[in-house]
Amino acid sequence: MADELKRFTQTLGESLRERGVSRRGFLKFCTATASMMALPPSMVPAVAAALEQARRPSVIWLSFQECTGCTESLLRTSTPALDELILDLISLDYHEALMVPSGYLAEQAREKAMEENWGKYILVTEGATPMKDGGIYCKIGGKTAVDLVREVAADAGAVIAIGSCASWGGIPSADPNPTDAVGVKTILEDAGIDKAVVTLPGCPANPYNFLGTVLQLATLGTLPALDELGRPLFAYGRTIHESCERRAHFDAGRFARQYGDDGHRQGYCLYALGCKGPETHANCPIQDFGEIGAWPIGIGHPCFGCTEKGVGFTKALHQEAELPEGSYPPIHPDHRSSLGAAWAGVAGLVGGAAIGAGIMASKKLADSGSSSGGSGPDKGSPDRGGPDREGSS
Repeated sequence: MADELKRFTQTLGESLRERGVSRRGFLKFCTATASMMALPPSMVPAVAAALEQARRPSVIWLSFQECTGCTESLLRTSTPALDELILDLISLDYHEALMVPSGYLAEQAREKAMEENWGKYILVTEGATPMKDGGIYCKIGGKTAVDLVREVAADAGAVIAIGSCASWGGIPSADPNPTDAVGVKTILEDAGIDKAVVTLPGCPANPYNFLGTVLQLATLGTLPALDELGRPLFAYGRTIHESCERRAHFDAGRFARQYGDDGHRQGYCLYALGCKGPETHANCPIQDFGEIGAWPIGIGHPCFGCTEKGVGFTKALHQEAELPEGSYPPIHPDHRSSLGAAWAGVAGLVGGAAIGAGIMASKKLADSGSSSGGSGPDKGSPDRGGPDREGSS
């Protein structure tokens, strides 16, 4: 009983020290935390002070109409690793795929966590919620997903929709949407529950965007700045096009016209193959997936806009884009890219290196850790503009 009480009252700082993390390792972790939240280095002392006093937030994770891809993405984090995440940083009190209890005991654990953390726990929803026929197409423990969302969200301190399905329906809501699948915000609005919902769209969502949001809640007690769709600006404040590794080819007018043609093999821009990078807000080019840097455009596939509402899932994935004559610079053999594109590339490299340094410095919490690590999230910008060049929508 004493150990259980300690688990609920222990601060993040106490938990890390108990697991053998030195002061130096703790400050490295604080640097990574500040980087995840897109905060400047000057904020590291404030983050450290907040972490010393902050309790590990209780997280209740509900899974509905989904493929478990967002959970699978979370399992592949390395800074922090999954065990550090669920044992040191948060208290994952309910998650069907990761918890030991099942059946009645699992539901009992959820109800207990809600009671003991009333008004403070974080509700995370993964997957769309079906509303048709009273929500009978998804039930857990005898309750519909609709009823569970309403019950758990009512007393939550924060609500996070992870992935495009939870954000606004995603693949389950694609036409003809037979189960009337919707995002969690629609469920809450329909029930008259006035709660801000942080949406972290993506298919799957990048786990570091989730960690940055949760750690800001834990350390500063605030939600990150959000756009009009509820997406954190630190991760979704800029379009993929702005930081795309193929941007210089776009500026120079070099486009792949077919899969496997010379342009495609040479890494040319994929806009003519239907890439939706210019209209998709996400930090995919800067924040790695799966710790190996793989993402659609990086492996030769156009972005299909999985972080945008109604883009990608309900439209054709490969719709060739029109490129009117004169809408892009001509190709000059002796001039590979414009000066503006070159400066954009330098700025992206400098920003990515600075953020990556913070993460790399905290690859391991203990002093004996290695120096390798993933890059940090895009700092973003409130500028929601599209492509920088005229006529390149």
